[in-house]
Amino acid sequence: MKNKSIIYSLLVGTLFLTNACTKLDENAYDQLLTDNFYNNKTEVLSAVLRPYTHANAWVTPSGQDGWWRLAELSGDQLAWPTKGRHGEDGGKWKRLHYHTWTTDEGGINNAWSLMFWGMGLCNDPIGNIEKRDISLMGITQAEKDAFIAELKLLRAFHYLKLMDLFGNIPVVTQVGTPAKPETKSRKEVFNFIESEIKSNIDKAPKLSRAMLGRMSQAGAYAMLVELYLNAEVWTGTARWDDCIAAANKLIAGEGGAQNGVMALDPNITDQFKTTNDLSKEAIFSIAYNYSIANFQPSWPGEFYHFKQQQIYGGGRNGNDGIVLIPGVFTTYEDADLRKRTWLLEGPMFQFVAPTEPVLASEEYNGSQLIFVDNIRKNKTGSTVSNMSEGEENSGVRFNKYKLGNQFAGPGGTPAIDPNYNNGDWNIYRLTMIYFAKAEAIMRKNGGVATAEAVQLINDCKKRAFSEADFATRAYTTASLTLDELLAERGREFIFEGMRRDDLIRFGKFATATWWDHSASNATKALYPIPQRQRDLNGNLTQNPGY
Repeated sequence: MKNKSIIYSLLVGTLFLTNACTKLDENAYDQLLTDNFYNNKTEVLSAVLRPYTHANAWVTPSGQDGWWRLAELSGDQLAWPTKGRHGEDGGKWKRLHYHTWTTDEGGINNAWSLMFWGMGLCNDPIGNIEKRDISLMGITQAEKDAFIAELKLLRAFHYLKLMDLFGNIPVVTQVGTPAKPETKSRKEVFNFIESEIKSNIDKAPKLSRAMLGRMSQAGAYAMLVELYLNAEVWTGTARWDDCIAAANKLIAGEGGAQNGVMALDPNITDQFKTTNDLSKEAIFSIAYNYSIANFQPSWPGEFYHFKQQQIYGGGRNGNDGIVLIPGVFTTYEDADLRKRTWLLEGPMFQFVAPTEPVLASEEYNGSQLIFVDNIRKNKTGSTVSNMSEGEENSGVRFNKYKLGNQFAGPGGTPAIDPNYNNGDWNIYRLTMIYFAKAEAIMRKNGGVATAEAVQLINDCKKRAFSEADFATRAYTTASLTLDELLAERGREFIFEGMRRDDLIRFGKFATATWWDHSASNATKALYPIPQRQRDLNGNLTQNPGY
């Protein structure tokens, strides 16, 4: 059993609230009476940790309409096509893919609500801890200051992701005050986030084993990297030098490290397996430990087929939902280890009996389940390929993160994984920082790679090839163009929530075409302020184009 941080010793105590994250009509945390709370360190820490369990709902592929779905399903790598009688869902996935969403879109409103709810879960303990005497809470002044700094950084993270999707949003730092806040410009929100991070980064704890799954100095530096990488889009002013400076802080380990010294993991699996809490490159993640807290990753519902448990020897299936857009699979060379390690394609066999096929349950009921790199009705011989023409086996599947196995393989090999369901979902990892620094260097240099930029990307990419194969795949200053950097970002960060921002930053989100998607228009780089929110608050200004 993994010995994870203090977050797990209190997670069970906060799970009575966690279930509220799956129902938007549940009472929010700020509605709980707090006069009789914060009476000891355990209660204080429970309040500090509460926003993290909620973040699972909106920042990961959790089965809910949060930031992750809006960040990925509008891009050129992933889609949720209709497959037979499943997945139509009122056309919501098609509208994301086509960029034809409306101001009344339920999923967009749900994302807004979940994210602002999470921000409120930061504001509430900030206010309560700030106003209380340390002697009444059973904590020291240093602990009080650290808790407040951590929560303010986590609040800044919520605002960063809200600004990412919606641009112009209200900024609220107290629960219920003001009752109907006005929209701030994206630049004003950017400045608020930057100021909050800079004001609190040195007051927060450094990343360590004890801070696993929590916001730390390392997480704060990673937020600055993301802010400055996208600053030209978000504010109109490039901040490449600042991006490089923040990246250097992380690379040098000045923000701390989860395990020893901050470093790239030596292979492409350590970041995504059930023991990825041992990863050296993890910076900030949503932490799970089903063994202790009965808190498990939610992403199988997004990606898994109805019979997926037979493939992995586990107990979880999914909604047969999100798949790779046709052709993305072939952007990986056959020699690229990521192709077969992170992606699932071809005929499926049972984990406990590897020569026995997994049988399909829908169009191919009784026949072997075979995941194919196309989305069309192959059974009828159709060649029509679009968001409406899928079958249960359409599309290459997610295989990046691993749940482990609940059942032993044949002859006991592999054995039951004692860490089943325990893998953490990375929000920031050091590989992202290497790529961001390399891009900033290239942008400063007129889009041309320098030797330093090439080295940064090659240090990451070489893990995806054998030593012999990489000798002919290493980038040079000539081959690492901006277009190639975007392509390599797609291969490296698939499923990790970065594709929409990448396409916007590289000028392709509104102008490019892919599979069943035609060019949209520049206003789609922001989602609309949900009409339901504007009906509740007349001070919210709608984004251009809506």
